[in-house]
Amino acid sequence: MDLLQKLLNIVLLPLSLTAILFLLAPFLFLKYLFSLSRNICSENVADKVVLITGASSGIGEHIAYEYARRGAVLALVARREDRLRIVANKARELGSPEVIVIRADVSKDEECKQFVHKTVNHFGRLDHLVNNAGVIRVDFFEDSTDIASIMDINFWGSVYSTHYAVPHLRKSKGKIVVISSVAAWLCTPRLSFYSASKAAQICFFESLRAEFGPDIGITIVTPGVTESEMTQGQFLPKVEMPWMPTEPTERCAKAIVDSTCKGDMYLTKPSWMRVGFWMRVLCPEVFEWCLHSMLVIRPRTHQNKDR
Repeated sequence: MDLLQKLLNIVLLPLSLTAILFLLAPFLFLKYLFSLSRNICSENVADKVVLITGASSGIGEHIAYEYARRGAVLALVARREDRLRIVANKARELGSPEVIVIRADVSKDEECKQFVHKTVNHFGRLDHLVNNAGVIRVDFFEDSTDIASIMDINFWGSVYSTHYAVPHLRKSKGKIVVISSVAAWLCTPRLSFYSASKAAQICFFESLRAEFGPDIGITIVTPGVTESEMTQGQFLPKVEMPWMPTEPTERCAKAIVDSTCKGDMYLTKPSWMRVGFWMRVLCPEVFEWCLHSMLVIRPRTHQNKDR
C-alpha cells in the first residue's frame, strides 16, 4: 500500500496535467454545445411553487421579483413580516399568481419544518427551494462575539430547510438554489466566520448533489459584493476593500434564476471573480500576495485591560 501511494504521488499529477492539456479544448467545445442546448430547453417556472428564505430584502427580494415576472407562485420567508408583505405585494404586481408570507427564523429547526409544511399544505407541492437567508459580521477574530449565530443562520438554516424540503422536491424533480458567496474561497480579513459558514455550505451541498444524482438539481451561487442591506454603508471600508465594485442586485437575481432554470451546477456573479478562484487553486502563493497587496490591512489596536 505504501508503494502504491508513492507511485500515485509521482505519476498521477503529471498524467493528469497531460490529460487536461489534450482534453481541455474538446471539453470546452462540448460544454459550449451543452450550454446552448440548456438555453433552448430552459425550465418554464410559470405556476411552479418557489420557496425563498431571506426574501425581505437584498438578493432574496429580487429573486422573488424575478420568479414573479416568470409567473411562479411564491412562499416568502423571513423574520421581518412587514417587509415581506411589501415584497409580496410587488411580486403580485409583477405577475405572480399567488404569494404567501411566512414569518420564521431559519436558525430554528422547528420553524424550518413549519414553513416547508405550510408551503406544501397551501400549494400542494414544492418545485424550487432558494436557500438565501444569511447574515454577515465584520470583525477581527479576537473581537468576535455571538459567534455561533453566523453558522446557525448561514449554514444550519440552509441545512434545516433542505432537510424538510427534500421529500417534496424528489416528487416534483425540483431544484435547490444555494446562495453562498465568493467569500468561501476569497478569504479576506475580518470575515473569518462568514467565510467559514459559506465554505461549509458549499461543501455540504456538493455532497448532497452527489447523493441526489438527477433526482434534485442543485445550483450553487457565489455572488461577489452585491448591492444589499448587508453591504451598504461602511461594509467595504470595514473589510478594507473600498476599491471593490458592487454588482446591481437586480442583475444578480436575474442571472441566478436564469442559471437555475438552465440547470447550471455553479454560478459566480460577476463572472470575472472566477479568476480569483483559479489563482487560488493553481498558484496560492501569488493569490495570497495579490490579496494582501490589494487590501489595506490596518493593524489591530490592542488595549491593555489590566489597568
